[in-house]
Amino acid sequence: MALFHSFSGLAIVFLHTLLSLLVISHQQPQLDPAERDAVYRVLNSVNPTVPWRSLFPDDDLCSSAPHGVVCEYFSDGDGDVLSSVHITELSFGYVSDYAPNPPCSSDSTLDPLLFTAFKFLRKLFFYKCFTDETRRVSLPADSVSPGFSSTLEELVFIDNPALVGPLSGLLRNYTSLRRVVLTGNGVYGEIPDGLGDDSVVLQELTLSRNQLSGGVLANLSKLKSLRVLDLSHNRFDGYLPEALGNLTELLKLDLSYNGLSGKIPEGLKNLQSLEFLDLSYNRFGNYGLPLFLAEMPRLREVHLSGNPLGGAIPEIWENMGGVLGIGLSNTGLVGNIPASMGVNLRNLRYLGLDNNSLEGTVPVEFALLGTVSEINLENNNLSGRLPFSAKFSAKIGGKLKLGGNPELCVAEQLGSGSLGKLKACTNKPVIPNAALFSAGSNPLLVVPHVLVFLGFLVCLGLINS
Repeated sequence: MALFHSFSGLAIVFLHTLLSLLVISHQQPQLDPAERDAVYRVLNSVNPTVPWRSLFPDDDLCSSAPHGVVCEYFSDGDGDVLSSVHITELSFGYVSDYAPNPPCSSDSTLDPLLFTAFKFLRKLFFYKCFTDETRRVSLPADSVSPGFSSTLEELVFIDNPALVGPLSGLLRNYTSLRRVVLTGNGVYGEIPDGLGDDSVVLQELTLSRNQLSGGVLANLSKLKSLRVLDLSHNRFDGYLPEALGNLTELLKLDLSYNGLSGKIPEGLKNLQSLEFLDLSYNRFGNYGLPLFLAEMPRLREVHLSGNPLGGAIPEIWENMGGVLGIGLSNTGLVGNIPASMGVNLRNLRYLGLDNNSLEGTVPVEFALLGTVSEINLENNNLSGRLPFSAKFSAKIGGKLKLGGNPELCVAEQLGSGSLGKLKACTNKPVIPNAALFSAGSNPLLVVPHVLVFLGFLVCLGLINS
């Protein structure tokens, strides 16, 4: 009996100890008071009309935080016990009902603690928070701000036109940054030199629709992991460095709507993974359309509109069958449109050749572009019979743009659509490849070719069967 009582006592002590350990192991650490107060201050600066402390009390901030405020628990060196908790994500501004971040107000500001108090912050996101340009919100100057924590991986400011300040004041301690999206803000200045350090692991750098200036740094070529580079709609000028061809992981390059000049660098042909290229509305000029485009096997869209490239359209389309969109509007092109474009660009969705000085006929092979949804040939010097049928015109509708070519005509006057605005052709269709009818030609070999072509014209509705 004594042994039994002794055993029972030991069991009770063991169970008590076990329960104590379980309770301790389930106790979660609290947010440091300084970091907690910084959260409330930042929330209040973004929207002072919300009673943040009442809705999200001090002792429950991390276990029931407002959407957009993310805490993460960290363990000790052994990984067994949770030893601390810190803010790792801050997202502000309404995006959708599925991401109801803390809403911004017309009085939103940036509390300085945002840039100094969160040593474990990985993501910072602001969407349409600073929109009243009569109430400008200033970014910290690079001379006074110590910058973000070196843990920051994602920095996103979208459509905040009243947010002004130098880019260098926002982009500091960049070694852990993987994604930077600063678009539609009032950020100005040049790209900081340090952004091109070898240690930077950036995968996306989008700085579009700001007031940035200066040159595109050759240092950016050191960002070996970069997949997206978008500097569009800024004030960058000068020549584009050849070294950008070293960004071999790049999928998208958008430098449109700047003041870049000179020749489009040959080094871009090394971007063998590139799918989207937009250099439109710069000052690249007088060197013609780059021939190296045919050496970029994964290219799906190329936009060079608004640059005075000049020259004729080269025969480079044989290896570009995967291209979906081509924008060559207002580029000073002259000469004829190559038939090879219609033969090879079988996946094309968009073609813009408007506002050039192209002449001659629209190749009959363009009727083979069965996947196209927009063709713009406006304001050229094109003439002759169009190869498009009424069915083709009806399919594309108003996106078949042919105006400004008074010498174009259709097989018969159509009552509607783009073709209906053109005059009817009075001449018979001309059979191409006159060489087939030379004195040395064998008529028995010529006849099958003629019959095939006449059948093709019948299918297109250009002649009656």
